[in-house]
Amino acid sequence: MQSVTLKDKTFIPYITSDKILESVKEIAGRINFELVNDKPIFLVVLNGSFMFAADLLKEVTIECEISFIKLASYHGTSSTGTVTEMIGLTEEIKGRNVVIVEDIVDTGITLEKLVNLLTKKEVKKIKVASFLLKPEAYKKDIKVDYVGIEIPNAFVVGYGLDYDGLGRNMKEIFVLK
Repeated sequence: MQSVTLKDKTFIPYITSDKILESVKEIAGRINFELVNDKPIFLVVLNGSFMFAADLLKEVTIECEISFIKLASYHGTSSTGTVTEMIGLTEEIKGRNVVIVEDIVDTGITLEKLVNLLTKKEVKKIKVASFLLKPEAYKKDIKVDYVGIEIPNAFVVGYGLDYDGLGRNMKEIFVLK
């Protein structure tokens, strides 16, 4: 892996594709064991979670459904502090077991908004699967049930994560230099 430049910023190699896929398989194994009788609906938070969700759900062997919601909370390299719902949930989820699929949980603002939305829709159970977690930045009390990799409070791109729309397609994760 070599460093990459996106717009005006340089990013250096951080997490290899092999490590990513190893972590995804570990999460899927736990989900397959713990939710075997739950028939969950996986609610994938777009855009960033698309690569994680695709890899994760290829490894999930239990009966399940998949849906998508698009929320936005970032501008450039920092969180805006507000969350905008851009594409909403259309499935009936009352009484269902839901697994939120996130690319990264940092402050927890997006996660909190989504959990509140799901609670209002009277879901049975909510679980959270996030590929990355920034424990230093996380400010909420919502449990993240399945975490791929914990990272420091640094800005990362690749594997679905972007910098102003760029870098999502990289199969590795890079950190701001």
